[in-house]
Amino acid sequence: MSRFARHLPPLETLVTFEAVGRNASFTRAATELCLTQSAVSKQIRSLELSLKTELFERQARGVKLTASGAALFAQVSTQLEALLRSVTRLRAGRDANTITVQCTHAVAQFWLFPRLLAFNKQHPGITVSIHANNDMDESSVAEHDFGILYGPGHWSSLAATPLFAEIVYPIASRRLELPVVSELGQLAALPLIQLDASAWNCIDWRDWFRHFGLDYSAPPGALGFNQLTLMFSAVQQGLGVGLG
Repeated sequence: MSRFARHLPPLETLVTFEAVGRNASFTRAATELCLTQSAVSKQIRSLELSLKTELFERQARGVKLTASGAALFAQVSTQLEALLRSVTRLRAGRDANTITVQCTHAVAQFWLFPRLLAFNKQHPGITVSIHANNDMDESSVAEHDFGILYGPGHWSSLAATPLFAEIVYPIASRRLELPVVSELGQLAALPLIQLDASAWNCIDWRDWFRHFGLDYSAPPGALGFNQLTLMFSAVQQGLGVGLG
C-alpha cells in the first residue's frame, strides 16, 4: 500500500472539511456540496477520529475551527486549490507556459492590458490568458492561476499579495462645462453618473459621500450603469461626473 493511502484521510473528507471551514457551517457546506447535513457531519467526525483531534468547536450558530483545525485548513485549502488548478489546466489542454488571470472587465481594460505588452516583451515564452468576469469571487479564482480581487485580502483559501491601495475621486471630461465646486453639496447637485453597486463589489456615490459625512441619494432619472467600463465611456463623452 502506498504511503498516501496508508497515512492520508480520504480526499472526500478533506473536501468536506474545507467547505465546512470556509463556510463556518455544516448546513451551508452541505448545500454547497449537495450532501445532507448528516452526511457532512459523519465525514467530519470520521476525519476527526482519523486525526485523533477535534477540528471544530460547535457554536450556537455554525462552527468555528479549533487551533488544530485552523492549521489543517490552511494547508488543505492551499493544496486543494493547487490540485484544482492542475486538473483544470489538463482538462483545458493548456501547457505549462500558459497562465490564466481572472479579473473584472475594468481591471482588464484599464490596468492589466496596458502592462501586458511590456510583460510579453520580457517573457516571450509565456502566454497570458485573461478571463474577465465581474461576478468573480474567492472560489472562482481557483479555476485560474491568478485572480485580481477587490477587497482587504482576507481570503482563507488564497495566498494574497496587495497590488495597490484604492483612491476614488470624482472625474469628468474637459468638454463638460461645470461650475466651480467648493462644497460637497455643490458636487451632489451636478449630473453624477451612477454605478450600480448591487451588481458587484464597488464604491458608488452613496458610499463616497457617506465617507465625507453627507447623505446622498441618486435623483430620479439619473444616468446609471452596472459596468465600470460603460461609466468611464459616458464620462469621456461628457455626459456627467463619475467616480474613478
